[in-house]
Amino acid sequence: MTNSNWEFEHSEAIFIIGSNTTEAHPVIGAVVERGRQAGATLIVADPRQTEMARRADIHLQHIPGTDVALLNAMMHVIVTEELQNREFIAERTEGYAELAGLVAKEYSPERAEQITGVPAGQIAAAARAFAKAGRGAILYSMGITQHTTGVDNVRSIANLAMITGNIGRYGTGVNPLRGQSNVQGACDMAALPGNLPGYQLVADAAHRAKFENAWGVELSTRPGMTLTEMINAAADGGIKAMYIMGENPMISDPDLNHVEEALRSLDFLVVQDIFLTETARLADVVLPAAAYAEKDGTFTNTERRVQLLRRAVPAPGESRADWQIIGDLSARLGHPLSYRGPAEIMDEIAGLTPIYGGVSHERLASGAGLQWPCPDRTHPGTPFLHRERFSRGRGQFAAISYRPAAEQTDGEYPVILTTGRILYHFHTGTMTRRVAGLHATVPEGYIEINDRDAAEMGLASGDKVRLTSRRGSLVTVARVLPTVLRGVAFMPFHFAEGAANVLTNAAFDPVAKIPELKVCAVRIEPVAAAGAPAVADAGQTQGGGVR
Repeated sequence: MTNSNWEFEHSEAIFIIGSNTTEAHPVIGAVVERGRQAGATLIVADPRQTEMARRADIHLQHIPGTDVALLNAMMHVIVTEELQNREFIAERTEGYAELAGLVAKEYSPERAEQITGVPAGQIAAAARAFAKAGRGAILYSMGITQHTTGVDNVRSIANLAMITGNIGRYGTGVNPLRGQSNVQGACDMAALPGNLPGYQLVADAAHRAKFENAWGVELSTRPGMTLTEMINAAADGGIKAMYIMGENPMISDPDLNHVEEALRSLDFLVVQDIFLTETARLADVVLPAAAYAEKDGTFTNTERRVQLLRRAVPAPGESRADWQIIGDLSARLGHPLSYRGPAEIMDEIAGLTPIYGGVSHERLASGAGLQWPCPDRTHPGTPFLHRERFSRGRGQFAAISYRPAAEQTDGEYPVILTTGRILYHFHTGTMTRRVAGLHATVPEGYIEINDRDAAEMGLASGDKVRLTSRRGSLVTVARVLPTVLRGVAFMPFHFAEGAANVLTNAAFDPVAKIPELKVCAVRIEPVAAAGAPAVADAGQTQGGGVR
């Protein structure tokens, strides 16, 4: 996030797109609600009428995969009605003329209505409300990124922030809400195929030399593969062994039948985790890891805040902290690591990673944490980014045209399926589905279907339905609601015994290589046999539930 989450209490307009914030990020959702109650105009773009959308002043209920057209139409209104921040554009950006020309000529709200399904008047009202606010913040999550046009979506959001001057100031910004508790920290520490820690590039000789000198090794000059690329390479025989740590792709990845085939094709699979997940059940070796409360270390949250974590209870059995497991494995592979603990590792991070330069366990012990960039031991941290300049100098507008999702509906697969999270379960359910109270609240998966669509299909809430895509089929329970857009269905992905990702499409963004989990085409059919089990076809590994 460019800004801190508590700033949203003081924003004058908050635009949420591609995020079910109340359920997927309830703490930030509460901050947004306080901002709304303080007078902020709340605009929500979502194909479903979520709790956050119901609270919104303006709900833009758009068709999944049409985000660029919607954002371009908002900027059309801003340009043609001269609501843009001319001073910010002139002083801080470049490439504006090309963007303005594109949106003014090709993306009227009336044209966007044809693409997105959102009435032109609503698009215009949202654009005016956001552009006229003194402090406008944009929040988004994986409903924006998990598309074949994910990079286009994010750059369009950046366009909207810059065209209104809503970046580099308190209460504004482009604010991606991360999907898991330490995803930001993992990315910071190079869990990205082209990066060394601190977003220093593998392809940059000077960056490599710094780490080679510190570690006493020669590093590859080539960026690695993304997860989707690795799965494809395993299926094709290009990867023979895989080490999966704290991830459960047998539930979380698209086209699960293909994922299972790929993992079973490996000569050797190692999984390091705190539970015997659906993925770990396929492993040749399982390395038991300590959970968050069983080890010392740090978490970096979505607002770039590094926070110290102290062990509360001992790790059970043979489980150990991740750094200890990795250290022993490295030694057996011929490169001993001599760290005495996480504090020493953080000191090395600070010495090699400029954005973490002033971070240490000693400084973090006060409890407040530090937001990077924090370049030295006297720096207080950075609550919001780009106050005076962007890291590249001027902000670069991008003239981006709308491209449809990779998979479209047709007569055989007439419904758009989109997936996401719910309040009572987290990610692949590895932890939450072992909690009796949460399991009792939402014990099984389901699909939300528009009430008018359901009437045409002869369906009622509680009916068993079969969902089929071009990749797989499963049976689950229908929830008939007026809150889902016609022609669209929603399914949470937490449930192994009826895994939504059996159906989803592994087509990915050509730049970020993130798969299009948010749009695929399905057909929905009643299941005649009452009480048919909610299971995935094609031999899916079973899991979930209280163990």
